[in-house]
Amino acid sequence: MLAKNEKILKKELKKLKRSGIKNFINGKEVASSSKKTFQTHSPMDGELIANVASGNAKDIDTAAKAATKAFKEWRIVDHRERKNILYKIAANIEKYSEEIAALESYDTGQPIRFTKKAAIRGAANFRYFADKTIDAPNGLSTPDTHHVNFSIKQPIGPVGIITPWNAPFMLSTWKIAPALAAGCTVVHKPAEFSPVTADILCKAATEAGLPLGVWNTVHGMGETAGKSLTEHDSIKAISFVGETTTGSHIMRQGADTLKRVHFELGGKNPVIVFDDANLDRALDAVIFMKYSLNGERCTSSSRLILHESVYDKFVKKLTARVKKIKVGNPLDPKTEVGPLIHPSHQEKVLSYAKLAAQEGAKILAGGTAPKGKLSKGCYVNPTLVEGVTTKMRIGNEEVFGPFLSVMKFKTEAQAIKIANSVRYGLTAYIWTKDTGRAHRMARDVEAGMVWVNSQNVRHLPAPFGGVKYSGIGRDGGEYSFDFYMETKNICVAYDTHAIPKLGA
Repeated sequence: MLAKNEKILKKELKKLKRSGIKNFINGKEVASSSKKTFQTHSPMDGELIANVASGNAKDIDTAAKAATKAFKEWRIVDHRERKNILYKIAANIEKYSEEIAALESYDTGQPIRFTKKAAIRGAANFRYFADKTIDAPNGLSTPDTHHVNFSIKQPIGPVGIITPWNAPFMLSTWKIAPALAAGCTVVHKPAEFSPVTADILCKAATEAGLPLGVWNTVHGMGETAGKSLTEHDSIKAISFVGETTTGSHIMRQGADTLKRVHFELGGKNPVIVFDDANLDRALDAVIFMKYSLNGERCTSSSRLILHESVYDKFVKKLTARVKKIKVGNPLDPKTEVGPLIHPSHQEKVLSYAKLAAQEGAKILAGGTAPKGKLSKGCYVNPTLVEGVTTKMRIGNEEVFGPFLSVMKFKTEAQAIKIANSVRYGLTAYIWTKDTGRAHRMARDVEAGMVWVNSQNVRHLPAPFGGVKYSGIGRDGGEYSFDFYMETKNICVAYDTHAIPKLGA
């Protein structure tokens, strides 16, 4: 399989190096208006992948105008036609799934065992929201004695979507599919660290018959293209996935044009393991939710909060497993952890290992970069740290890498206090066989999503989002339409109500 993946990658890289990656506006590939480009390199070996158009305010304005013009027609397209187009996009994603998986793996460093699933998941996102097109305008009937009140939902208009570098393909589909199903048009600004698969995605949509201007992609830096998108008057809403500080900047930038915002931001998520839990299953889930996707996932369980009576036994098994995690070439299906996205991020994650030692914590595994043949890439050995307290930076700040902190508790109250001690509140994971305790903990932990006796298993109709510094709004099912659509109330009289008279 490694040889096959490398063959696919080689073929795709040859095309990318020849043509580069351009912006995609109004159905056409176009260079940046400034003719400027930036380079994207693989974190696996530092090799050049492609030159990428560096979009600016003029490019964003062109894309926004195209989206505004296309919105007039797309918003009233019959739901059956919209559904068919979204189904065709899903089919095209599956058609290109091998290329998507190989390129995403090489572009981001994510092991191909996960990027293969991301491509299929992207198709599933489009099919799910295709089926919801008929329901998108649904509202409520709220009659009173003399009037019929009913509400309908209508697309808000052209929207800006800014996606992150950690799971760029899947998260792009997760955001764009409901926007199109709702009747919105899109200007997409991918992360500059991982621009490659966004190019395939918008072309797959155009091949599926999506009208020109409905989906536009402008590459570039956050400070230029991203800022221009969040400030553009024609863009009615911004959906952003990324770092918390960037989210606050976007909120300020969109204030003058009263942008609706939807943020999925950072996390420092607790996994709480009680002494009555199925410890073998809990161990598997803890390892998967921290070290899969290189630990570069907002929902990762980065703080393990263990009951004191099982602490020693659990940590001993955990340490042995973490040391056995296979670090290597992300294109190899056997690899479990690949290189981190960029040298600057590798340096950041490694700096937290040094900080852990300075703060008095104990590194049980990892904390270093691999030597030998992997030294060219942005690799970090899976890291496990114990003796962490709520007063330490490593117990509060989002590391966003293969870095797990272990903490100890005695009572439910202590576990909740530790879990809620950070500014984030995206997810929480609770392991216990006590039904009452499970419900109490799920109620009291400050998180937008809680999984009990499970890793993060995504159910598409369920709401996805966080509280506190982890975000604003919810994705998933009808919740996505709450963001991409306006609710309009219509009141019709029975002609039986009294109308006050003035000047009679």
